[in-house]
Amino acid sequence: MIPPVRLALFGDNGHQLHRGSYLQAGGSELVGYTAFSPEGCEQMSTEFPRVTCYATLEALLQLPDLDLVVLCSPLRSEQAEHTIQCLQAGLHVLAEKPCAVNEADLDRIMVAAKASGKIFHEMAGTIFEQPWWSMRQIISEGTLGDIQQVLVQKSYPYFDARPCDEKIDGGLIAQNAVHALRFIEQVTGQHITEIQAMDSPIGEERSGSDLRRVSSFMGRLVGGGLFSGVANYCNPFGFGSWGNEMLRIWGTKGMIEAVDGGQCTRLVIGDKDLGPIDCSALPPDFFTGILEEIREGTPMFFDLETELHPTRMVLRASQDARKRRN
Repeated sequence: MIPPVRLALFGDNGHQLHRGSYLQAGGSELVGYTAFSPEGCEQMSTEFPRVTCYATLEALLQLPDLDLVVLCSPLRSEQAEHTIQCLQAGLHVLAEKPCAVNEADLDRIMVAAKASGKIFHEMAGTIFEQPWWSMRQIISEGTLGDIQQVLVQKSYPYFDARPCDEKIDGGLIAQNAVHALRFIEQVTGQHITEIQAMDSPIGEERSGSDLRRVSSFMGRLVGGGLFSGVANYCNPFGFGSWGNEMLRIWGTKGMIEAVDGGQCTRLVIGDKDLGPIDCSALPPDFFTGILEEIREGTPMFFDLETELHPTRMVLRASQDARKRRN
């Protein structure tokens, strides 16, 4: 019997594992955590009363037989350093997005992962959900022909707890639009080669806040097609779902789309409206894939460069938007 992956959690500034069903799914064992908010500590002590809360990351890294550290660092701007510290300690790492807040730190992470021989992943499971998974399969079969243009949207609600400082979560484009760029690259199968972006704080009324509420971006794909999109904190709670995603892709043979948070899909090829696409297939589970890679050496669906390329592009977009603010 293959032993479970022993994991520890650092920080709860994001999609930390205890908020999902990962630990109940099997294949992993939680052995410690640290740097949680008071509310997060209370929740953890209720859900996992036998698991110890440690004082520091350094103490956590001393746990015997620890395999994996899952990072949701209290400051995203410090997460690259935490990642490298864990990798150099001989541990695998799964990090909240964006895993770094600039390209230099992203490169440092990739170098550290290669040098350590340990596995690194960003929380990059966007594509492993429907309808995006089925859209990717359809496009990979050549159904749309050559990709000509992509239109994308990622919209989250605004609430007063949204960070006022980009150091906390990376900012609107880096933590939100990264999903949109994953849709573009991972559904079409084409990397982005150029990107430009703008953002605005319009609607943000908190004194001293640096929060940007809306952003727009555009660019070019490796195959010559173009893309444009928006990412914002404008999704009204009355919409009925936390995120409102939209993806529309035009090719030389037809178009495919998913709108209204991915709830409505449509495929049109030439003069034939084929209606909603079949989304009944169960995509691979992202976290299970990480566990299998650690325990059995089974390669993940994407190599690391491909997985992190949307992050690289979103960091360039963030930098471009900052330059345009003045």
